[in-house]
Amino acid sequence: MKPDSKNIQIYSWALYDWANSAFATAVMAGFFPVFFRQVWSGTAEVTTITFRLGLANSIASVLLVVFAPILGAVSDKALMKKRFLLFFMLLGVVMTGTLSFISGGEYFLAAVVYIFATLGFMLGNVIYDALILFVASSERLDSISALGYALGYIGGGIFFAVCVLVAAYPSGFGFSSGLQAVRYTFLFTAVWWAVFSVPLFVYVREPSVPHGERSLNKGFIEGKKQFVITLKKIAGRRDILLFLIAYWLYIDGVDTVVRMAVDYGMSLGLNTKHLITALLITQIVGFPATLAFGKIGQKLGTKKGILSGIAGYLIISFVGAFIRTNLHFYLLAGAVGLVQGGVQSLSRSFFARLVPENEEATFFGFYNMLGKFAAILGPFLMGITVYVSGNPRFGIISVAILFLLGGVFLFFVPEKTD
Repeated sequence: MKPDSKNIQIYSWALYDWANSAFATAVMAGFFPVFFRQVWSGTAEVTTITFRLGLANSIASVLLVVFAPILGAVSDKALMKKRFLLFFMLLGVVMTGTLSFISGGEYFLAAVVYIFATLGFMLGNVIYDALILFVASSERLDSISALGYALGYIGGGIFFAVCVLVAAYPSGFGFSSGLQAVRYTFLFTAVWWAVFSVPLFVYVREPSVPHGERSLNKGFIEGKKQFVITLKKIAGRRDILLFLIAYWLYIDGVDTVVRMAVDYGMSLGLNTKHLITALLITQIVGFPATLAFGKIGQKLGTKKGILSGIAGYLIISFVGAFIRTNLHFYLLAGAVGLVQGGVQSLSRSFFARLVPENEEATFFGFYNMLGKFAAILGPFLMGITVYVSGNPRFGIISVAILFLLGGVFLFFVPEKTD
């Protein structure tokens, strides 16, 4: 093995964050809410559109809850994590590209295709997160996890910035209108995601196994058994159980902010171009902030780093209810950028230290399941609160309780040091 082969594997692994962050930024957080509201939902009421968008995100999370733990167990036992990742990456890529060809007014079809694209994105991350233990030693988990998220911010930010430029000046790029440019953004996202995923599949190595032991049928049978065993292990491990409850709560708020921020700003009547620009601010700020959180985790402790990020989100969720202008939204976007990647990356490395050897994907299946299980509640809670009250400001406040409770549970989780 060449001396630098380990670094090649690390950067190839991290580059997948660069690849799929195009979906997270340009589709999930950026243009899908805009296109869903302006093109696919026709003349529906503002509150109805928010409810539909929240429901679509919640359904995707329900499906993740159903499949993630079993997927993790099966991929561990079948010894083919990269093949599972390839399947879900392709699912996300194909469904994302399909969004470009859905006609105006077809909100139901758009929602269904978006749900499957999101499912490919999220289930792929179950396997991707587990692969970190094949490329990172325990003492480097914080910095390498942060590297992945940081590359995600810069890659997603670059891609999103180009898409915004094209949408702002469509004629210069051969499009008849900004909306037509946005429509093709979904196709461009699919291509970006596919191309930059290639290094992971080429260079990241799974542990070698004897010939004939890679069996999907065997993996499925043993995976179901492993699922039950893992449930018992989690119940018997106070540190893992408390962390998963905490993560289940606070990451919901993070995901809700990501998925519903643009829709929230639009419901307040803020200018769409300014809202999209604000997302770019989040990406720009998020790149160095995430790397900084990796250093904080190494110097002060991973748990302290996560708690500081949760505290920042708690403040954001209250302040967000009082924004009035585009400038306010810019400032809020910058604040989100300061803490978002740090909370995500340190949570991944914190949990990785707790995971038993050779059961990585199984435990990360539960990790992703519980993280997204809360996202069933978050977007739906925000959507239904807005729908019932008729005031979008109440929706953002409803998220604060999740950060508060998540922080309390995390406080009591004993930290495993290197």
